[in-house]
Amino acid sequence: MGWGKTENPSGRRRLTWSNDEWNRAAALCAGQLPLVWLAWWFAMEAGRDDYDQGGGAYLGIFCVLLILPLLGLLHATVQIMPAATLARLRPRTARGPEWSWHLAGSALIGAVWAALGHAVWGWPVADTLPWFAGVGALPVLGLALLRGRPWGSWGVWLRSAGASVLLLVVCGVSAAPLAGHYEPPELSDGQLVGDWRDADGGVLRLAPDGQAELTRVPAHNDGDFSLCDGTGTWTREEGSDFRDTDRDGVLVRLDGECGQETYWTIGGTELKPELFVLFGDPDDGELRIMTRR
Repeated sequence: MGWGKTENPSGRRRLTWSNDEWNRAAALCAGQLPLVWLAWWFAMEAGRDDYDQGGGAYLGIFCVLLILPLLGLLHATVQIMPAATLARLRPRTARGPEWSWHLAGSALIGAVWAALGHAVWGWPVADTLPWFAGVGALPVLGLALLRGRPWGSWGVWLRSAGASVLLLVVCGVSAAPLAGHYEPPELSDGQLVGDWRDADGGVLRLAPDGQAELTRVPAHNDGDFSLCDGTGTWTREEGSDFRDTDRDGVLVRLDGECGQETYWTIGGTELKPELFVLFGDPDDGELRIMTRR
């Protein structure tokens, strides 16, 4: 990027972006995305319950790889290059190199996007702010390092892709032993007794004598599920002895005609246990989770 040539011959700062600047920013943004995904997975998903949905996520990763250039261009357009304009708008008396102002501008724009995500979609600011504000750091620093280097349009993309693959492999192999493996809690019959509730108001009451009471509880139906009210029975089942799962759970059988028997898999943690069932397609089904509240 033209860090040393941000003024035009008239002495005024150039606020527009050249194609070369945009191209380099897009290449760097695309190159860092696999690393961003790895960091996100390690921080948010590693060692947690995948609710038997883990297989589809890896297919999604390979699909995303095909559109990395477009994602890199989008990221450069909505954060990196506008931040470059902010850096060039700084007062002439301001101290510090332009790249430091560019970095600050990128963090500021990321914070704006985090606030917008919270206002429109309800995304938690505490979760999104560090990611949105920090995701521009590597591209900005990369642009500073590329200053004055005569790399062509394809050269920067090839080098960015090569560095991305190398870092992804090295970081992935290094982080794998630290990620941990999820182990569901081992709950006895007595620990399962009580009221389990879902986010939609459903209540599953498991009595000590094996009786079950349901209020708007989802139950398997032909190819889908039904919300059922009524009574039934429940038993704790070993995963190795029931269906195609290796995880323990609760088998609920209804007395009436609403729905079929449903296997609620035990998940969560010892302190915050859960019961869950995935209706429909394992990769894109309806996940219902019940907790002790």
